[in-house]
Amino acid sequence: MIRTRFAPSPTGYLHIGGARTALFSWAYARHHGGQFILRVEDTDIERSTPEAVQAILDGMAWLGLTHDEGPYYQTKRMDRYKEVIRQMLAEGSAYPCYMPPDELNRLREAQRASGEKPRYDGRWRPEAGKTLPEPPAGVAPVIRFKNPPSGVVAWEDMVKGRIEFANSELDDLIIARADGTPTYNFCVVVDDWDMGITQVIRGDDHVNNTPRQINILKALGAVVPQYAHLSMILGDDGAKLSKRHGAVSVMQYDDDGFLPEAVCNYLARLSWSHGDDEIFSRDEFVAWFDLTHITPSAARFNTEKLLWLNQHYMKQMPTAALAEKLVPRLQARGAQLDGDAPDLVEAVALYVERCNTLNALADALIGFYTDARPAPEVLQKHLGDEARPALADFAEGLRQVTWDVPAIGALIKATIEKHGLKMPKLAMPLRVILTGQAQTPSVDAVIALIGRERALARLARGLEN
Repeated sequence: MIRTRFAPSPTGYLHIGGARTALFSWAYARHHGGQFILRVEDTDIERSTPEAVQAILDGMAWLGLTHDEGPYYQTKRMDRYKEVIRQMLAEGSAYPCYMPPDELNRLREAQRASGEKPRYDGRWRPEAGKTLPEPPAGVAPVIRFKNPPSGVVAWEDMVKGRIEFANSELDDLIIARADGTPTYNFCVVVDDWDMGITQVIRGDDHVNNTPRQINILKALGAVVPQYAHLSMILGDDGAKLSKRHGAVSVMQYDDDGFLPEAVCNYLARLSWSHGDDEIFSRDEFVAWFDLTHITPSAARFNTEKLLWLNQHYMKQMPTAALAEKLVPRLQARGAQLDGDAPDLVEAVALYVERCNTLNALADALIGFYTDARPAPEVLQKHLGDEARPALADFAEGLRQVTWDVPAIGALIKATIEKHGLKMPKLAMPLRVILTGQAQTPSVDAVIALIGRERALARLARGLEN
């Protein structure tokens, strides 16, 4: 059975790069009818926090990336790692190294000074015919993996093609620190082995870890999974993705008014494609997804395209469902949604074509659900003396007009003809007085939505200024 995993370190939030890795791992398992495992690699005790763990879980849940097993926590598997290390020591594939850290640092400095690659020189590595020094008293050793001294370690990367490293370039990796704590690369190997991971899909910053992990797996007699290393994500300008490009917590996109469907659709297209398809459902993505259509070159993050996708998904969502999503955002802005407030579903239907995030839509609608008052400078800019008589006439007509869009539209037309005005001379001050905004949909539809009493009250107040 296909078994993939997502294994974040809880030293920060779930960012866009990690979310894409999770999405691809999840989709590969779902496409093949396999299982998707969530594993929290929390061995960095000093930097791992419960808040970061929760942020990862929240981000996964928001994106809809449900796991079949887990979350597993490495800190709860320490006994298992130590058991495997004891096994390796007994079999001779690992050994204690008593070289103090300061001595190792001096060795590396000397190697750099002579133009060599800095590396452990194997002085405590047991070899046939080699006599090791007496272990120093009172020194706790680290445990090193006995890496093969020759040959190559190679794999067919499912994204990058064949990759190989000379074993002579790999020194003997520390797999347990002097205090007995197993190290990251070793824990990953044992986890992938125990959990039966068949495909490891991760960022290409892990390429250099892979040969060491493969050698340890082989030493354990474990099945080596397939590896797929995803390219990094760059900003529009080709620079490394940063906060100004969008490298923020996945949950920040929720805060900013993006829909998870749009974010998933966008992430899917970062390095992967299915012909010319730009918009597709989650089910279509799972049905189409494979690793052969992932490009090994870096992807570029484009906020404008994400906004375009988000607007598409907002327009496709049933209006009532979209209105329901807006309720907490409007309430956070002080909206009063009960009583004689305009119908929210109708308001959403009127404005959705003009907004590309939930926040933008909430900002556009808030004037309908609060005591909207235009800024004095905005009112002064749009309410000229020539418009005042027309607005007064129009207000009087509103008291009697049939309350629907065609009748209100006819009243607007009759008013501008009577006063010899162009449409903007009446429509712009109407928008500002009634909503506090200079840009709205068709003003007759806006007035109909606001309601007769509210519209008359706001017009009266506006004309007093």
